[in-house]
Amino acid sequence: MKIVVLGAGIIGVATAWYLLDEGHEVVVVDRQPDAALETSFANGAQISVSFCEPWANAGAPFKVAKWLLRDDSPLLFRPTMDPNQWRWGLAFLMQCTNAAFERNVEELVQLGRYSHASLKELVARTGIEYCRLERGILHFFSNQADYDNGAAGAEIMRRHGVDRRVLNRAEVLKVEPALAGFSGQVCGGTFTPSDESGDAKVFTQKLARLCAERGAQFLYEHDVLALQRAGDGIEAVQIAHTRSGQRQTLKADAFVAAMGSYTPELLRPLGEHLNIYPAKGYSATLRLKRPEAASVVSLLDDSRKIAISRLGDHVRIAGTAELSGFDLSLDSPTARVRCAALVKRYEELFPGVADTREPNFWAGLRPSTPTNIPYIGRSRKARNLWLNAGHGTLGWTHGAGSGRALAELMAGRRPEMAFGFYG
Repeated sequence: MKIVVLGAGIIGVATAWYLLDEGHEVVVVDRQPDAALETSFANGAQISVSFCEPWANAGAPFKVAKWLLRDDSPLLFRPTMDPNQWRWGLAFLMQCTNAAFERNVEELVQLGRYSHASLKELVARTGIEYCRLERGILHFFSNQADYDNGAAGAEIMRRHGVDRRVLNRAEVLKVEPALAGFSGQVCGGTFTPSDESGDAKVFTQKLARLCAERGAQFLYEHDVLALQRAGDGIEAVQIAHTRSGQRQTLKADAFVAAMGSYTPELLRPLGEHLNIYPAKGYSATLRLKRPEAASVVSLLDDSRKIAISRLGDHVRIAGTAELSGFDLSLDSPTARVRCAALVKRYEELFPGVADTREPNFWAGLRPSTPTNIPYIGRSRKARNLWLNAGHGTLGWTHGAGSGRALAELMAGRRPEMAFGFYG
């Protein structure tokens, strides 16, 4: 078939790769001048199969309420008049039960395992290098209550077959000695040795180049305007060059919507209502002045809900979620506070290790569902339209597997995992 993939982030490019494996002709459309220049650009860099808990849990509503007035809070909900925000928020609250949490964890673990295996096979096959570190992920806690909750969460994950180990302070420092200077404020932690980290942008761009070498066509700098229906399917997609405005119509046998937070808007005219809302996340990338003193194991700082990952001679500090629409600005008062908090926290943990004078700040819109489970499968409104969107903070973790799974579904095969595919 000829298949048009809409979106060139990690999800869209991985989908293109596996569609090429199936022998299809592939065209990828993206409004940016290269792959991975939006949500995949500067994320937390973690492949966190074993740290995939949904945001929605029994304690989440109380935490969100407590954080409402704090510009530097880990999860910031800024109410607007957007009905999609309220629809998402109400659905999120419905997921804040122990039963829903366990159900959602099971699916996320299944997808994570499948995706991690797919990523490893893909890296072995292509030889792509992307600052990969297979050192696990260490989640550390700064007070006893959070440590106890972390230990309880580890027990839940172990019930689902995840190797998450509970560590005391000494064991935390053995895993990551660079935390020694902060040891007085570490109560303990949890560790998942099978997790890893790496640069999602570098990986995605290199994979896109390999896709092009295999015959895929990439139409960069093109806005996706609308899908054109014909009978019970989609006949074509209208696109326009971002600078000249010149329009063209792309016809194909099938279409894949992988446009992250912008996917619902594209599909709404078809009557397909996906509950995906953008969660604005921030990151700071710093050059290391003293690489020998920097952490190597990818970290999760529970008190600030941030991830810290080593990327060669740089470090990436990322986290927080802001539910306030499609704003990507870095110069608002709230954005400045949240960016500064990332750098301040790194300096508290590792004083003098990184150059904090010229931080490279970034914000991206994580396409989040109330369950944290993405939409992967066939559209309910068009027989030849397929969905791969809504991966939230786990797009990098689930990217390879989501692309492979969708290509298998489009070929009429059931991927080998217990996952509730859409449609």
